[in-house]
Amino acid sequence: MADEASRVWAEDMSAAYDEFLVPAVFRPYAEDLATRIARLEPRAVLELAAGTGVLTQAMTSRLPGAQVTATDLNVAMVDVGAVRVPAATWQQTDAMNLPFGDDSFDLVACQFGVMFFPDRPAAYAETARVLSPGGHFLFNCWGPLSTHDVEVAVIAALAECFPDDPPSFLARVPHGYHDRDRVVADLATAGFDAIQVETVTLDCMGRSANDLAGGYCRGTPLRAEIEARGDLETATRAVAAGLEAAFGSGSIVAGMTALVVSARAEPLR
Repeated sequence: MADEASRVWAEDMSAAYDEFLVPAVFRPYAEDLATRIARLEPRAVLELAAGTGVLTQAMTSRLPGAQVTATDLNVAMVDVGAVRVPAATWQQTDAMNLPFGDDSFDLVACQFGVMFFPDRPAAYAETARVLSPGGHFLFNCWGPLSTHDVEVAVIAALAECFPDDPPSFLARVPHGYHDRDRVVADLATAGFDAIQVETVTLDCMGRSANDLAGGYCRGTPLRAEIEARGDLETATRAVAAGLEAAFGSGSIVAGMTALVVSARAEPLR
């Protein structure tokens, strides 16, 4: 019964993430990253932390002749992605222990996933291992929380709900890896060179405050922190009210900033 409850919980979270956050928050950066990847004309692509496939879909549409392998640690995400983007090969995979041989890919991509890796230099070393010499690694990660206007409002609303112990997930994990020097050092430690880091600001475009509140409170690991502190529905309503107070009723357009990173596996000498 516990396993069944966990499965239902994961599937519900994946559905909320996919319906409310992907179009508003993740698709703009997926289009940006896929365009950069297409310029490199890779033939064998590995995607880490693919989620429900927003970047996967953008890549396969731009790289019709490439073999794209999409992976995620979360089985529920993989199940959704495999239906959405059948042009890719999907499998559940831990980025810390990739089940692929050395030199298997000429490009590895990751959209907003590296922040979740428990040991980033080790994960980057695994990435370098499966890349062919001179292969490319492209990923993005969120900038400081203060540069993501919607998430600032989400955090403020939750702090009012839980003043003694506000949820910390958004600040701690998604926005916890934005120091350029740290990113460069982690990649260099793993054997990458030609490292470039660019700050990219795009618009978050939500259909409504209710949609975004549902996405954040039900479709991310923030949900577990809320449920540990109180009622999920009450908190979701409070976040929706906070977003509407900040941005008005109707659709929401607000700024968000990410680091877009490219690196090269050291070529053979």
